[in-house]
Amino acid sequence: MKTLIALLSLFLLPFTQTQAAQSVYQSPADFVTQALGNQSKGQAKAKVFWFSAEQRQVIEEILAHDFRPLRTRYWQQGDDTVWILDEIGKEAPITVGIHVRHGQIYRTKVLIYRESRGDEVRHDFFTDQFKSATLTKDKQLDKHIDGITGATLSVRALTKLARIALYLDRQLSLQHGLQQHSEPR
Repeated sequence: MKTLIALLSLFLLPFTQTQAAQSVYQSPADFVTQALGNQSKGQAKAKVFWFSAEQRQVIEEILAHDFRPLRTRYWQQGDDTVWILDEIGKEAPITVGIHVRHGQIYRTKVLIYRESRGDEVRHDFFTDQFKSATLTKDKQLDKHIDGITGATLSVRALTKLARIALYLDRQLSLQHGLQQHSEPR
């Protein structure tokens, strides 16, 4: 009997880990509403950013892997942009909301975490490191992000997404001829 229970436990263990691995910390819609203010609930409509071949190439360089999407959605109100982006941690996508204001990260939040390990990246002690980060000329963050033992791939994923959000925000400002963003260092 004990052997049967042990075998069943070993068989069912992968299924329970997969189910438990997805954690929703905030819905993307709630993040957008919170980022752009409660008054924007009816006003902030998603816009579409279509990637040029050059922009896709830059994103592939940041990600260090192929990038196939042709477009992404974003929200904009004044100088604020909000991006809901996904990147694979180790095996599953991590959905992150990134609020950019005046070319700097204002807030970063893990919205949905699907990995079985490394979810420490969802805590404020980690995501607060991204506040006020900007993008350098070589498309790196201008500040160091401390890693978390056991969450290396999740840390890398969030760092890449922060770089992409800042890059896309800069591309929007260039498309619209806006000068409010400071020049990259």
